[in-house]
Amino acid sequence: MADTVVVFKALQLANEQRNAYGLRYNDFARYRKHCANRTHRLRSTLKMTHGKGREFKKLPPLTPEMVKDGHLQLLLLEAERAWAYSQELSAQALVSTANATTLRHSATGRFRRAVSWSTQLLSLCQSLFAASRLSAAHLLQVSIYTLILNARFLRYRDEFDDALVQLSVARGLLDELANNAETSREQALAAVFADEVGPEIRYCAHELGRAKAYDVDGIVAELAGKHRNEMVEGCDAIIEKLKAEIEGEKGGAGSSRKKLAELSWEGQPVPVRNPELVDVLLKVQEAETRLEDSSKKSAGSSKKGIAAYDAILLALSDAEEVARKLVEAQQLSGSTSTGAAGGTRDIHFVHAYIVYQLLSRRIQRDLLLVSALLSSDSPASSSRGPSKGASSPSTTTDQQSVDVRLFPALVKLLDTVLQSLTQMRALSIVDDSPDLAAGVEARVAFTKARRCFFLARSYAAVPVRRYAEALTLIQHAGIHVREAQASISLYSASEDEGNATAAEPAPAHYPLPPSSLQQLESTLASEALTLKRTWFAFNGGAADAVGRSEKKPLFFDVALNYVALDVGRLRGRAGLEPLEDAAPSAPTAAQVGAGKAQGDGEKKATAREAREDVEEPEVEKPQPAKGGLSSLLGGWWGRS
Repeated sequence: MADTVVVFKALQLANEQRNAYGLRYNDFARYRKHCANRTHRLRSTLKMTHGKGREFKKLPPLTPEMVKDGHLQLLLLEAERAWAYSQELSAQALVSTANATTLRHSATGRFRRAVSWSTQLLSLCQSLFAASRLSAAHLLQVSIYTLILNARFLRYRDEFDDALVQLSVARGLLDELANNAETSREQALAAVFADEVGPEIRYCAHELGRAKAYDVDGIVAELAGKHRNEMVEGCDAIIEKLKAEIEGEKGGAGSSRKKLAELSWEGQPVPVRNPELVDVLLKVQEAETRLEDSSKKSAGSSKKGIAAYDAILLALSDAEEVARKLVEAQQLSGSTSTGAAGGTRDIHFVHAYIVYQLLSRRIQRDLLLVSALLSSDSPASSSRGPSKGASSPSTTTDQQSVDVRLFPALVKLLDTVLQSLTQMRALSIVDDSPDLAAGVEARVAFTKARRCFFLARSYAAVPVRRYAEALTLIQHAGIHVREAQASISLYSASEDEGNATAAEPAPAHYPLPPSSLQQLESTLASEALTLKRTWFAFNGGAADAVGRSEKKPLFFDVALNYVALDVGRLRGRAGLEPLEDAAPSAPTAAQVGAGKAQGDGEKKATAREAREDVEEPEVEKPQPAKGGLSSLLGGWWGRS
């Protein structure tokens, strides 16, 4: 038992318990109740109860030889419980004016008890470290926790001088932990507590009348190195051992996976100062690695590529949810981000950055699906879609080989791309960059043009031809192309946008070279000409959707817009059988001559009246009944 190494991460345990049970929203009462329940369970598990009934059973002294990690957790949670109770009483004292003094006195007693529990914890951990049963990193975490708690108690009693020294030493040790952290999660954990200590250092320095109270790093550099050996016994030796432990653990395969790659935006790093956010971003990093591996092994339009994008989108959705909760917690608690370096980019900026990456990957996946749908239609894939760069043939011939469900599916995918681009344009990080905003607007216009193009083909492909709507959509697509060209002219994009990075103005997730706009413009022109020809051959360009029953000779395309043609008579003179649904034939020459001999009045009749002079079929008159009651009643039964 004595040789067993104890693993106890005090800062990590305190941070997880606080965030999970109320302190994210400053609910100290809930956190105090949780700590009470947790300590009761630990005492029952460790068999450290004081007996049952009225008989009090004194516990044996806790020695380093019998200590487990549960004993250390018990001491930490007892300190957390007393500290949370003191904060709850202090908040009640600010509200209640009747018994404010009593509440503040009770809060001071609870705070003093919390310091006592933390001191016991530190003493026990130092004994374990001396027996080589506790690592240097874990001892530093307990020392930092005790320093912060004791400094807050001194600040509560307005002893700002001693509080400033202890807070500065704690901040210096947190920087040492962050610099020597094995994983990105441990580094973010140290950054979280450093952000909490920073405002307290500034407040104490301001109360002491320091000229540069705002310079937290300068105060820490001045006081931490001078007093850390006084506040922490053997501090330099512990730090040296910490570095030796880190050097010995380097080279492992698992540690490299837990290191988060540096995130950057416009050439500046994106700070990730929260352990929860590091965990989800590590999953995003692993999914991106799998995507790169799958793209090298197979084509980009394969099912594996789409599945890899789905994994990235799932991880980014989790990261966005975590960042959004952190933003909401910061807004509800009224706190602000107080990072040392790069503090201007707070959690709001990180949330906007994650949303931008999420929308970027979603757009990439939708565009991959568009290209996959276009390439899957092999008979017309070489002639469909402006991304393929080929002129489109006539719409009539396409309907014989293209599934009519293709174009509505493409329109739905482009609708999703437009929605993502619109949300991206509304982000604060995009709005703050004029070049990036212009690039996003150009891609919005280009996507609208492609959507109008495929929607026009959908109208032309329906059984009831809608050529007028299709041509109108082609005209709108041309307008959107010109809008995209105008937006691109507002910023100077790189020569090859496919090699752009996130720091460049042009969005790398949606490459838009000038050749794509020119190609789309020429495709729209050829498609408009094809639609006009097909529409004219269909019903002569009429607004209704009714087609002709016969195919006219090309010679009569213009003439028949002004002169009515008797196709049946022409077919009779050609020796062909008349069509069943053809118009009635015109009068023969003999009929016209006979009509002229009938009188002067008939000579003045127009040709149209002669063609409309068609013999009406004889209608049989009803025969009268031969007998019976109907013959007697006469007109009562319809007889005149």
